[in-house]
Parts: sequence; structure tokens; C-alpha cells
Amino acid sequence: MINKYTYKDLEWLDLESPTQEEVREVMERYDLNISTVEELLLPSLKPKAELYKNFIYLVLHFPALKHTHGKRMNQEVDFIIGKNFLITTRYDTIDPIHKFSKVFEVNAVLEKEDLGVHAGFLFYYIIRKLYRSLAHELDFIHDSLEEVQDNIFKGQEKAMVYELSTISRNLTSFIQATSGHREVLKSFENASHTFFGQEFGFYASAISDEYYKVSSTVENDRVLLHEVRETNNSLLTTKQNEVIKALTIISLIVFPLTLFATIFAMATEYKPIVGMRFDFWIIIGIMAVFTVCMLAMFRYKKWL
Repeated sequence: MINKYTYKDLEWLDLESPTQEEVREVMERYDLNISTVEELLLPSLKPKAELYKNFIYLVLHFPALKHTHGKRMNQEVDFIIGKNFLITTRYDTIDPIHKFSKVFEVNAVLEKEDLGVHAGFLFYYIIRKLYRSLAHELDFIHDSLEEVQDNIFKGQEKAMVYELSTISRNLTSFIQATSGHREVLKSFENASHTFFGQEFGFYASAISDEYYKVSSTVENDRVLLHEVRETNNSLLTTKQNEVIKALTIISLIVFPLTLFATIFAMATEYKPIVGMRFDFWIIIGIMAVFTVCMLAMFRYKKWL
């Protein structure tokens, strides 16, 4: 499906899961090379940046943890940036691009905002929208971490192990998806100086700044995740040690009592105390005194 938007002399074509016929039509109209066109038909595994004589070709992946409409956690966007045209290709509904298209339509009709004199500016506004959407995704991760942190101190350490693993998986996927952006944006910044001129340098640098903001937030959340996980593991270990200590103390008390009771249960001719008046209560009393002495010793040793 092809959605076409125009603003003055600028054209923006947004392709969603394009067919071969649609891609061929775009290739002929904008004089695209075959290797680039072939990559538009299928998702790419790695990000890239390539400079051609009449356009710049970029491939970037954007993680979608909360705002996703498909099974893919990483949404790919291909950008073909010409002098007066921009082509975006995607294989899923991407909310930031959908929302930007509505804003673009309004601006195109009312001309209430200057969108620039070439497609580089249009790319700048779209990519800025995408990175700010990533910031919202990171807010979702950060809020989850804050909630886990609160639950840890409410005695839910065991349940939070799974939650922390889920957050760790999401954050790892986020890092993997955006790790290649740094080099791609650096290549775009260098290529844009040649393609659009030095005056566009400020906007190219601003795009990289948007990425660095996201990257910095990711690093902060990664550190917070590590600290929360270490705290959770420490509390779990402490609880387990308390349980083991309690079981050990119970064993230390029960074993001598069991031995004592077993001795009096032996089938021998002579059994001290056994046969005396109140012999049962005497034996129980001895065992009770022994138990109290053991507990007093544990208390003195500060094991309880």
C-alpha cells in the first residue's frame, strides 16, 4: 500500500508492506537502483546507510514493546531521501509515522508550519518523532522497574524474579535494536553535508542528539535494572538463609529428643525411670528441660 503526501515541492511516499508492482512503480518514477529496490521488498536484518548520486538510503530498526500492532518487537523503517522526495518503507503499522502523517496533511493544507526546502528536513521531523516515541517506550520500562522495586520491599521477592527477567529481555531487545543507530546516523551526517549542503549540518547533528538522549536513558535503566536485581537477589538469599537456619535449629532440637525417646523404646531388661510412678511425665519433663536449655543456648549465641 502506498500513501502519498505533498507539501509545496516536497513529496513523501509511505509504503506499507509494498508489493513488487508498487516498488517497480516507485523505482521508475524516482530513478532508484535495483539493489535498493530489492531490499524494499523484504525486511533487512541489519541497519545501514548508503549514499547514491540522487538519494541517501537508510535502514533503521525501532523497538516496539508497548505500542506494537504485530508480533515483531523490532519495527524496521527504510528511508530513501532525495532532494525533494522522501520514501519510507515499513512492514507494520508504526504509530509515530501514522501520527506524523496526520500532522503533515494538516500542514500541507493550511501551510501553518514551514517544513523546509528539501526532503532532509522532512526526514528530520519524522526521525525526531520516532526517537521521541522510543523515549515513551523507555518510560514504560522505567515505570515497570519502579513498580518492581516497590514490590520487592513488600515481600514479593520471589514473584519479582520473573518480572525482572521480562524487563531484562525487553531492555536487551531495545539495546540490540538501537545499537547500530550510532554508526548509521554518523554516516548520514557525513553524507548529508555532501548531499544537502553544510547548512543542514545543524539538523543532522540534532538527529544524532535525539539518539544520544535515548541511548543515555537506556544506560541509566540498565544500571537501575542491575541494582534492583542485586537487591532482589540479596533479599531472596537472606530469606532462604533464615529458612535454612530455622530448619537447622529445629533439627538440632528434634534429633537429641528423638534419640532420647528411642533409647527408652529399646527392648532391654533394665530401663532407668521406666516402671517408676509418673515415669511418662518424668521423661517428658526431662525432654522439655532439654529443649528449653537448647533454646536458651541458641538465644545466648544470637542464633535466634
